[in-house]
Amino acid sequence: MQRSQRDTHRRLAAGVGCATALAAGFLLSPPKSVDAQNRPPLQEPIALEGTMKQFYRGVNVVIVTTMDGVEHVYQFTKNLVVHGGRKPGVDALEGLRDGTTVVIHYTENGPHAAAEEIDLLGDEGLKMTEGVVTDIDRGKKEITVKYANGRTETLQMTDRAAAESGAGIEKSNGEAAHIVIYYADESGRKVAHYFKKVS
Repeated sequence: MQRSQRDTHRRLAAGVGCATALAAGFLLSPPKSVDAQNRPPLQEPIALEGTMKQFYRGVNVVIVTTMDGVEHVYQFTKNLVVHGGRKPGVDALEGLRDGTTVVIHYTENGPHAAAEEIDLLGDEGLKMTEGVVTDIDRGKKEITVKYANGRTETLQMTDRAAAESGAGIEKSNGEAAHIVIYYADESGRKVAHYFKKVS
C-alpha cells in the first residue's frame, strides 16, 4: 500500500473513532430538559438575621451566626451597601464588635451566597419600632402599622424589604401580625429596611 493511501486510512480511522466517542458521550450523558436549560437561576432576594462573627475585608467575606448557632459565609463586592453604620459602604463593617446584630440581604448565586446589603441593628444601627400590620402595599412599597397607643403610621419600604417580607406578615385567619420594623429616617420619612413577625 502506498504511503498516501496509508495516511488517508489512518485519518479516516481517527475521524471514525472521534465520531464514535462523541456519539457514546451523547448517549451516556443523562438527558436534560429544555426548560431547565432556558430557565434563569433563581435570584430572589432573601434576608437573614444573625450576629456578626467575622469580617475578612481582604477576601470580601463576612461570616454571620444565626440564632440557631449555624454559621453562614457570604461573599460581597466593594459596592456592598451597609445601612446604619457610622461609615459608608464596607468601611462600616470595620471595627464592629463580635455579636453585633445584622441582617444580610443576599441572593443565591450558584454555590455561593452573595451579600448585596447589610443592615446593622440595635444601638449601632437602624432604629426599631413595633406595631400591628394593618396594610402592606407591595406595589407602592408601603407598610402601615398600628401602635399600642392607637396611632397609625405608614412607612415606606425599600425595594428589598418589599420583596423579602415573608409569609404570615399579612393578615391570616382574621388576625393581624405583630411585627418589629427596623427603619432609618431618610429625607424626613421613615423607611423600613427589614421587618419580622414577633413570635
